[in-house]
Amino acid sequence: MTAYTGQNLTAALNNNGLADWQARNDTISTRLLTGDFATGLDLINKIGAAAEDAGHHPDITLTFPHVDIQLTSHDTNAVTERDLDLAGTISELAASAGVKADPNAD
Repeated sequence: MTAYTGQNLTAALNNNGLADWQARNDTISTRLLTGDFATGLDLINKIGAAAEDAGHHPDITLTFPHVDIQLTSHDTNAVTERDLDLAGTISELAASAGVKADPNAD
């Protein structure tokens, strides 16, 4: 399994169409602007189902009015294909819910 770090990680995000995600050390992250708590909770439930199906689980923080998502593969201490695949799924779920991302938010 390929572990992505540094410039390779940035290139992997670009090559996988993950403009909604930002590389941060050994993780990738995004902020989903849900606008309200109920939308965030609904989106988290969908993300949770997708994560269970993938057998790979993100770190999620729900606040009003956004959801922060962070992905890494703990067994490699780096971002792997599992993270990139789940990030793509999460971006698709957010888009289908009409939720925009702000990957540069802190």
